[in-house]
Amino acid sequence: MKCIFLLADGMGDWPVDSLGGKTPLEAAHTPHMDAMAASGVVGLCRSIPQGMPPGSDVANMALLGFDPAKHHTGRGPIEAAAMGLVTWPDDLIFRLNLVTVSEFSDAGVMRDYSAGHIDTKTAHRIVAGLSRTCAGIDMSVYPGVQYRHILVLKAGAEKGGVKSYEASMAVRPPHDITDKPIAEDLALFRQSPILWEFMAKAATVLAVTDHGSRANAVWPWGQGGTLRLPSFEEKYGLRGAVVSAVDLVKGLGRAAGMEVVDVPGATGLLDTNYAGKVAAALDFLTRGDFVFLHVEAPDECGHGGQAADKVEAVERFDRLVVGPLREALAGTETVFLTACDHFTPIAVKTHTTDPVPFVLWREGLSAQPAPAFTEALAAGTGLVVEQGFDLLDFALDRAGRRA
Repeated sequence: MKCIFLLADGMGDWPVDSLGGKTPLEAAHTPHMDAMAASGVVGLCRSIPQGMPPGSDVANMALLGFDPAKHHTGRGPIEAAAMGLVTWPDDLIFRLNLVTVSEFSDAGVMRDYSAGHIDTKTAHRIVAGLSRTCAGIDMSVYPGVQYRHILVLKAGAEKGGVKSYEASMAVRPPHDITDKPIAEDLALFRQSPILWEFMAKAATVLAVTDHGSRANAVWPWGQGGTLRLPSFEEKYGLRGAVVSAVDLVKGLGRAAGMEVVDVPGATGLLDTNYAGKVAAALDFLTRGDFVFLHVEAPDECGHGGQAADKVEAVERFDRLVVGPLREALAGTETVFLTACDHFTPIAVKTHTTDPVPFVLWREGLSAQPAPAFTEALAAGTGLVVEQGFDLLDFALDRAGRRA
């Protein structure tokens, strides 16, 4: 028996006026997820532990079976793990966004957390320049994918790193403040001479350099110490892999000792290489037991407030991922678990803590069905997995696959 976990990032939503009062999931044509719901186990899962922020880092860590309250140190350390960066335990690791602000001042507004979804090649040229910018400052910058990069503050003999003031800074994620003033965050940054020097220099360099993008500022956030996770294989008795375009999920997989599969053309956007992800999952299942296949596009559309695009993202997930995998694995004892990690409602353009819908399906499984796969119908079954890190255990137990 094999197990595949299909994760549509940010797919959950609230009713949208432009969709006739339906959520994007309700408005989307999703025959494959609906078919699984009609003969599977449908319910809700609280993927965000109480008191923790509703980020993809927290939610995906939980859905992979690890309690974020015990293991989560920050968004930056997870993405550093994806890059294979070697850091000291006391180093402070930030996620570093290339962003677009109306102006880098207290009068500024966060216009775009992704600098227009900057392409990776352009971003790498910019980050190389930023590395020169921070020469002489006790920090390092590492290039990632598109707008997502890493900043490391090195731990000094007496201070710095995880023991520094910077470790406690509660800077808001840039995707949480789209079209909102940035003055309160800049006030926090000013209290860190090292970060403020770097950010001010970066804004000056980006303003005068012809780099061919909308990036005009950098935004460090999600900081923490080096990530350590238990072995996924030892925890579940399953040899696992992650398939994703984003460093966040790759970092979780690598930290848990899972295989990290890189798929050419996987972008994290609507145009991602769906067929390549499906092929990679099927290939791994010939030698492994478990695949966590992650699609980012619904989340990006939610952050952009793009209702029609989010419907399209959900439909592509169903048509180009769920459908082909069900067809390819028909007649096998493969367990399918399909969910989202958190809601990214069009109305607020950021993540919320709503419990997420899931459907568990395997041929011959004793069902707790719903007429279709939607947020409301999942809630209507009355089944709730209270802790996100218990969902995979629940699914394996219910499917008879628990090691």
